[in-house]
Amino acid sequence: LLTGFSCTSTFCALLLAAVLAIGWYIRDSLKVDDFNQKHVLITGCDSGFGNLLAKQLDRRGFAVIAACLTEKGASDLASAASPRLKTLLLNVTDSESIKRAVEFVSAEVGERGLWGLVNNAGRSIPVGPTEWIQVEDVTKVLDVNLIGVIDVTLRFLPLLRKARGRVVNVASILGRFSLGGGGYCLSKWGVEAFSDSLRRDMYYFGIKVGIIEPGLFKTALTRVDLIEDDQKRLWDHLPQDVKDSYGANYFHNYIKAQNFSMGILCSSDLSKVTNCMQHALTARYPRTRYAAGWDAKLLWIPLSYLPSFIQDFFHRLIFPAPKMKRCVE
Repeated sequence: LLTGFSCTSTFCALLLAAVLAIGWYIRDSLKVDDFNQKHVLITGCDSGFGNLLAKQLDRRGFAVIAACLTEKGASDLASAASPRLKTLLLNVTDSESIKRAVEFVSAEVGERGLWGLVNNAGRSIPVGPTEWIQVEDVTKVLDVNLIGVIDVTLRFLPLLRKARGRVVNVASILGRFSLGGGGYCLSKWGVEAFSDSLRRDMYYFGIKVGIIEPGLFKTALTRVDLIEDDQKRLWDHLPQDVKDSYGANYFHNYIKAQNFSMGILCSSDLSKVTNCMQHALTARYPRTRYAAGWDAKLLWIPLSYLPSFIQDFFHRLIFPAPKMKRCVE
């Protein structure tokens, strides 16, 4: 009797789980209508995720407005897309540049408003051990990755209200798990917090906010040659006594460990990220967070939920120890 009851309970639990999974899949697959009537502004379209997303949405029929930092980035993208796609120059750290972008987009969208804003523009360097970093190094990254995101979003909120649209903010798995000093991790933790606040505040106005948390991908932000050159600059500017505390071989070993990790973890399939962005813009019921990449789903996100001492141990496994290390019990 007990055995039969146990088997029945197990079957019922599995059946319920299957029904819930199918229901979630169907709900997750529902799309909004009239893509050709919806305008989407994407920042950081010179290359990488933004560039690919602009082309992807353009093929789906969206009225894409692609913001690029450089003239070359804008012209190259325009030549690779349909005449429907519009480009503009935007520096997210320049308030006047953002103001001009708002005027341009307002003229394009009219009374329909702006359906989607994808805050994708970003920078990664300077990045390295915290002691090597100066305040101005941190500010350079925060100005783009966090303050720029906030400024652009606040300026475009009136247009997003009209369309009851979507804000898609590109954070990072490093907004869950800090790995290295500099402004990058700080900025992405800030994007997570800003997005959570914005989502809760805009709920009553019909604006949905999605957070993209990519793992490591091969983009301009992860070019090891640029990162290494900048870290060499940071190392060269350190006082000699600080260099001595790390040891003569530390810089070489640090770069070697960094390049090895990036080589293993960086994916070249950027569509894993842009597909998440597209879902956040097209799904009737978009998700709050999207983890993109196998390393995000199987390594970084699970690691972020573990106790701090395990996270610290993992960090020590990746990077070399300084010569004059001092363990505190």
